[in-house]
Amino acid sequence: MNAYTTIQLKTSTREWSRYRYPRDLFRFAALLATLLGLMFAIDFLGIDLARLLTLFGRVGEVLSERYFPPDVDYVLQGDYLASVVETVQMAYLGALIGMLVAAPLAWFASWNITLSRRVLYPLARLFIMASRSVHEMIWTILFVTVLGFGMLPGVCALVMFCIGFAGKLFAEEIEVIDMGPVEAMRSAGASPLQTFCYAVWPQIQTAWTGIAIYTWDVAFRAATVVGFFGAGGMGWYLKRNVQQLETERVAAILLSIVVLVVISELISAWARHRLNRKRVVNRIETEAEAA
Repeated sequence: MNAYTTIQLKTSTREWSRYRYPRDLFRFAALLATLLGLMFAIDFLGIDLARLLTLFGRVGEVLSERYFPPDVDYVLQGDYLASVVETVQMAYLGALIGMLVAAPLAWFASWNITLSRRVLYPLARLFIMASRSVHEMIWTILFVTVLGFGMLPGVCALVMFCIGFAGKLFAEEIEVIDMGPVEAMRSAGASPLQTFCYAVWPQIQTAWTGIAIYTWDVAFRAATVVGFFGAGGMGWYLKRNVQQLETERVAAILLSIVVLVVISELISAWARHRLNRKRVVNRIETEAEAA
């Protein structure tokens, strides 16, 4: 009996088992730890699970009695429509300025192509992380305290939000590029800016465009409510009517915010579709040229 026959006999006598050690043991232990942690959190916070069963019924009752029907005529008035335009402008400026600042920060915060790993890299990373660690509502409160009420603190808050949001995504895209063209440009004596423009930018252009579209979408959603904290726009009307217990007007404002977010989502989806189609066309053309 040769070695091949021995291995074949051992293989044929092996029995199948649903339980695989140690992978399934770790999986069951993680699942058990998760369930125990969930039970401990529910007990520690004193959450009454029985009340959750009647949650939707009570919410429906409150909406039908206090928020229905929405005062649609209120959101069609000229003053409110002007606040909608202000909100769109605030989101546009915040996203544009934020992404313009986030682009060089992402360059400096990328380990593979940063200009200085000892100075610029940690400083850029720290600034991006600091922008992301504070919620845009908190940024609005801080800027309102310093600059006063109005659109300016709202724009500044959205700028900080977009720097943290887009800067992290931009930097992650740079760190996964192919370093071959970068090394070729450096060996040819190109400057860091030339290297970025001709070796890095062609690889990240499509990804950055998609991130920019997504950043605008998120900034617009944030802009619809930052006015609640003193930045003007639609949020100011929402705050005033909430404080005055004008629930039917509040319902109409919330519906208008939902409609605007849906419109923004449709525009973003259309732009992403165009971008993906352009990406496919460019890939087909590149493959055809290579062939």
